[in-house]
Amino acid sequence: MEMLRRAAKIPCVTGIELVGTWDIRPDNAKQMKKALVNAGLDCVSIIPDLFADKRFWKGSYSANEPKVRQYALDYTRQMCAIAENLGCGILNIWPGQDGYDYLLCADYERAREWLCEAIATLAREFPKIRFALEYKPKEPRTHSYVARMADTLLLAQETGCANVGVTIDTGHAFVGGENVGEAILLAKRAGDRLFHMHFNDNHTMWDDDMIVGTVHSVAYIEMLYWLDRCGYQGWLSMDQYPYREDAAQAIGESILWLRQFDRVVQEHRKEIDKLVAASDAVTTSRFLRKVLA
Repeated sequence: MEMLRRAAKIPCVTGIELVGTWDIRPDNAKQMKKALVNAGLDCVSIIPDLFADKRFWKGSYSANEPKVRQYALDYTRQMCAIAENLGCGILNIWPGQDGYDYLLCADYERAREWLCEAIATLAREFPKIRFALEYKPKEPRTHSYVARMADTLLLAQETGCANVGVTIDTGHAFVGGENVGEAILLAKRAGDRLFHMHFNDNHTMWDDDMIVGTVHSVAYIEMLYWLDRCGYQGWLSMDQYPYREDAAQAIGESILWLRQFDRVVQEHRKEIDKLVAASDAVTTSRFLRKVLA
């Protein structure tokens, strides 16, 4: 509750994400709902804990053990019911333990089928909730089944459910070597499958969860341009773990940087359209020096 009170004081914050079990459970759902109302905050999404619970140490929806797969489904159903009660429209699914570490130690076909079946089952049972699959190339496993935009879009489409889409975590995408602006366009072309955005930054080697724009300033300008061009209507959410910085201040800096980059896009939208069409690196460089001066 103290974290919630601190979050509510950060400028421009109008919503908050909750992690299942850590922040929200059946026994405190009513209390949390009241606290959010009192703080004037929306519940943006609920993130089921499919990654830290030791029961999922070798997978959740794709675990070899049927009892684990069933528990993962039942636990997520519980989070879906809480989300509906809170008026939260998004379940952000990060199946961090669903993957593998060694070669010849995973049945990729069977695991992906289980993963697809689980997500499709949940999406059909809760048609009013949008299931946003958050991809990440590695960590905690050396290889994640939901690793990059392309394979995540494939999984979403294979469910056959329109309420299954994607969360882009910018840091995860950077680690995966993706250009986030292009990834946004891919989700658009796949049927408006971009449901949610997580913002942070890193040096592309690890998911460092740094302040937005401290490394990828130009990339942020481009991704906000493509969010605007593709008509993204979802939340802009900060996903960071400031281990050494004051948490509220670090998140506040990320928000202010994001707004600054967005201001550049909005004030120069037509000019950026022309730059993208012209494909002239020198002219684009001159523009960036001007707007970042």
